[in-house]
Amino acid sequence: MSRELPQEGKYARIERERRFLLAAPPDPARVVAERRITDRYLAGTRLRLRRVEEIGEGGEGGEVVYKLTQKLPSGQDGHVQGLITNLYLSPEEYRVLAALPAAELRKTRLAVPPFGVDVFGPPLAGLVLAEAEFDDEEQAEAFRVPAEVAAEVLAEVTDDPVFRGGALAWDGPEPVRERLAAYGLTVGERT
Repeated sequence: MSRELPQEGKYARIERERRFLLAAPPDPARVVAERRITDRYLAGTRLRLRRVEEIGEGGEGGEVVYKLTQKLPSGQDGHVQGLITNLYLSPEEYRVLAALPAAELRKTRLAVPPFGVDVFGPPLAGLVLAEAEFDDEEQAEAFRVPAEVAAEVLAEVTDDPVFRGGALAWDGPEPVRERLAAYGLTVGERT
C-alpha cells in the first residue's frame, strides 16, 4: 500500500528532484554562484536547521540566511521526494535552535545550471552530488543530463537512501564509502 502525502498547498510544496553522483566537482568556469551550507538535522525530528552563506569573489563571505525546514518524505521511489516547508529565521532564532542535539553536514553548493552541485566537507570529502529540481512531473520525467555534464555523471542516485541529506549526516561516511568503492572513489577526512 502506498502512503499518500498531505496535499500541496499554502504552507508546503512538493519537492521534485533527481540526484546524480559526480566523479569530481565541476569546472569552476561553469559555476555561476557559490554558497557554504551547514545543515543540522535535529535529533528525533524531521527538521533541518540550515545556515547558508553566499560566497563572493575571492571566497569572501556574504549574506547569511537561516532556515528551518520540515521534509515529509513521500515513502516511495522516484523524483517526488515529499513535501517541504521552509521557515526563515533571525540569527537569534537560529542560535536557540542550534543548541538542540543534531547531526551536522557541511557542504559547498555550486550553481551549475541546471544543477545545484554539492561538494561535501569532512568526513565526506570526496563526495560530489548534483541535484536538479522540477516544477512538475513531466519536467522531472523528461529530464536528460546535458551533454556537457554527462561525462562527469557516474550514476543517478535519486532512489538510493544512502545519498539523502539526513542519512549522510546521521550515518556518516561508511555507507557512502561502500557505495563509492564501486566507482573507484573514496571519501575521507581530507579537506
